[in-house]
Amino acid sequence: MTTDEDLSALATEAPDPRFAQIDRMSVAELAALMNETDHQVPQAVQAALPQIVPAIEAASRAMADGGRLVYVGAGTPGRIGVLDASECPPTFSTPPELVVAVIAGGPAAIANAVEGAEDDEDAGAQAMDEVGIGPKDTVVGIASSGRTPYVVAAVRRARELGAVTLGLSCTEHSVLSAAVDHPIEVVVGPELVTGSTRLKAGTAQKLVLNMISTIAMVQLGKTYGSLMVDLHPTNHKLRERAVRMVRTIADVDDGAAREALAASDFDVKTAAVALRLGLPVEPARARLAATGGRLRHALEED
Repeated sequence: MTTDEDLSALATEAPDPRFAQIDRMSVAELAALMNETDHQVPQAVQAALPQIVPAIEAASRAMADGGRLVYVGAGTPGRIGVLDASECPPTFSTPPELVVAVIAGGPAAIANAVEGAEDDEDAGAQAMDEVGIGPKDTVVGIASSGRTPYVVAAVRRARELGAVTLGLSCTEHSVLSAAVDHPIEVVVGPELVTGSTRLKAGTAQKLVLNMISTIAMVQLGKTYGSLMVDLHPTNHKLRERAVRMVRTIADVDDGAAREALAASDFDVKTAAVALRLGLPVEPARARLAATGGRLRHALEED
């Protein structure tokens, strides 16, 4: 797709004279230098907000219409996509199929590099067919260089299939940006270790994916204020968090919160509606269902 000369011109592959002597530095000097360079990342994300906001708005609309959020990447970007997708079910009680990650080389590539996987355009396109991409879905291609063949082919195929497409890269005017509906370019510059895009580029990608998935979930009613009311309380810490949330939302004491949670299978939203509106569990559950699970609407609408 590109020549070696093209690759050497990429910001993600460029050396920086400031880092030319890092092998001579002390641990303290290296830590300070890395910390200094990492400060550039949130600034670069901020500069990309005019691209990020409409991309998230489009993804949120598609998800509200029943679509999925699908990340696709190779190497480090693929693993970052896997991480973000895997955190959605425990955080927001989403079904595993709602936020999906596709990585070049398949699951084996999460822990080990799969030789040649990122260059396989046919596999990238085929992966979109295999996960059944359709018009309601949002596909986010992630590639630090903005030119990874697997990823570019995947988003092109997703676009053919009618999906909303986003492209997240760390270079300007990339092939990936040209292939998608919503390009997001977070330009963080050369890495401390030349070409090691798990550093600033990886951090930038994680920050943007945090925004995409979290804001989409907020838009879908998965929070009440800042409270993650759709959490699935699978351990003691999360059960105690559920109790605190119900106490706060319903303005009740600890005992009442625990009793309501026990009666509602530890569903925070159902318990909160039951207590705030003085309803039995099933009517409270039905009221929530009528508002699409949006707790604020269930509590405030007549």
